[in-house]
Amino acid sequence: MKKHTLAPLLGACLLAASCATTPSSAELDQLTTQIMKASFRDQGIAKASRLDQDLGQKACSSDRPPPEAVAKRIEAEALASIRWPADGRYLGDWREGEKLAQSGRGMTWTDASAEPKANGANCYNCHEIDKKEISFGTIGPSLWNYGKLRGVKDVADPASAAIVQYTWGKLWNGKAYAACSNMPRFGHMNLLDENQLRHVMALLLDPRSPVNQ
Repeated sequence: MKKHTLAPLLGACLLAASCATTPSSAELDQLTTQIMKASFRDQGIAKASRLDQDLGQKACSSDRPPPEAVAKRIEAEALASIRWPADGRYLGDWREGEKLAQSGRGMTWTDASAEPKANGANCYNCHEIDKKEISFGTIGPSLWNYGKLRGVKDVADPASAAIVQYTWGKLWNGKAYAACSNMPRFGHMNLLDENQLRHVMALLLDPRSPVNQ
């Protein structure tokens, strides 16, 4: 970044610090936004537009949780954004799902394409999925025996419909169930396509998947 780009902003910071009146939260937010936008540029598939926040991102970027009314609005809007499988088919191939879970590729400026087919799901970065795995993240809960513990023996069984739909929705847009969820919004943000989501669903829910053995 060029020095002259930041100079006016740094000057504003020093001026604000020297004033007897403390700047308001809105003024500090505006200044922070200016500094952030001056610090990043488009490069490859990574665009500076990634800095633009929607309601859920803005509300959950604070050190305090959003008010209940705002949280409910975020969840309602996220739930309405979920696109359910047009053909009603929720499961694909768990073997392909495992490949996606292991892959953290995609969405960096060096990637040639932002298309979902070029991306992985990176599930192991946050979750334990298979007991054979010795390295995994702990930001999210363990997904070992995810379908088995929830009684999913046949996804076509009406008794399993609720958990199947919930899992799809959680993968598509996790903010539908928790306003400040850390889950990547795989479907909503076009990180994975429907077919890829089916494969990840199969990894989690198919009784034949090693996750459920």
